Amino acid sequence: MHPYLLHSGHLLIPTFGVLAALGLMAGLTLSLRTAVTVGLNPERLWNAGLFTLLSAFALSRLLLIAATPHNFLRYPVLLLMVPSLTAAGIALTLIATAIYLRLKHLPLLDTLDAWSPCATLAWAFLALGHLAEGSDAGLPTNLPWGMRIPPDPTPLHPVALYATIAAAVLTVILLRELPRRRHPGDIFVLALTTSGTAQFLLTFLRQPYPETGLLDPIQWIALGMIALAGIVLLLKSRKLVTHAV
Repeated sequence: MHPYLLHSGHLLIPTFGVLAALGLMAGLTLSLRTAVTVGLNPERLWNAGLFTLLSAFALSRLLLIAATPHNFLRYPVLLLMVPSLTAAGIALTLIATAIYLRLKHLPLLDTLDAWSPCATLAWAFLALGHLAEGSDAGLPTNLPWGMRIPPDPTPLHPVALYATIAAAVLTVILLRELPRRRHPGDIFVLALTTSGTAQFLLTFLRQPYPETGLLDPIQWIALGMIALAGIVLLLKSRKLVTHAV
């Protein structure tokens, strides 16, 4: 494990942060290619992706500041560096992005299709970052590729490595299927279904969250992704039937 890419005195550069930044830039760069495939303007899609990322960062920090204003006044820089993307932050980001796409006249389903392989590519980098810092602990295993997280000598499933491989494979599949899509939204539905299924299955190899009830948070999110895919597919089917009539 290499949690820090650079550690010199008080200067710490976390490996996860570097890989996360690289993943986001790789996703934005890939969007220039996928935009052309779905018939969108690459520059406009790049700008939309950048707006989404900046919105997620800004809105999550604003929510954090609103929740802990006294801490922000005492430790402003430290608080802004804390990972703070919550469900509320994600919801606000989605609303802001939807408004932006509408104002810029970017078709929603085409945009989501173009973004799907970009998202799985970013996921691969994020999972690789978790692998580097050893933050995605798995269950004990006797398999030869089990990973040990000091000081515990017990070999664990390298769930982050599994996630990296799954995300990379999904990226290749989505890129291959993107030019073959029959209707807008097809690739987005495929991405939600496959990514949600992969995340749900991976949770059975992760160490469980304490006192989470029937399912842990990641499983609920995974099921939500699959349910959203079903809703989009249903709405698309109804629209196609209406047009046929």
